[in-house]
Amino acid sequence: MADKVQFEVVTPTQLLRNEEADMVVVPGADGDFGVLPNHAPVLSSVRPGTVDIHEDGKVRDRLFVRGGFAEVTGERCVLLAEEAVPVSELDSAEAETALSEANDRLGNAEADSVEHKNALTDVRVAEAMVRAAGMASD
Repeated sequence: MADKVQFEVVTPTQLLRNEEADMVVVPGADGDFGVLPNHAPVLSSVRPGTVDIHEDGKVRDRLFVRGGFAEVTGERCVLLAEEAVPVSELDSAEAETALSEANDRLGNAEADSVEHKNALTDVRVAEAMVRAAGMASD
């Protein structure tokens, strides 16, 4: 297993993935980071975006994550995700609708209010989902 990294994705409702990969690229809060075997320990928050699972020099699979936390050790990467969905299961039209609705809520929210902050978060998630859904059609 020295040439593979164990990758787990856990959501509040299920263990979505538990598999080996050559590399995993995670959308960290400060930028994307790749996880290879023997990686230095890292604990990072995860922003909305796409996790790429690499095998044999290619992206084997992609997951959309809403956010969460990643714990990396030399042997594994555990992603505790608020929500995770295979990119292949995303619907572009639904993602566009979610973005439109979030932008409407943002436009109607009073500046510096809780509603404004929540709507801004929803816009960022929906924008990431629209980008990810576009990857599914590539």
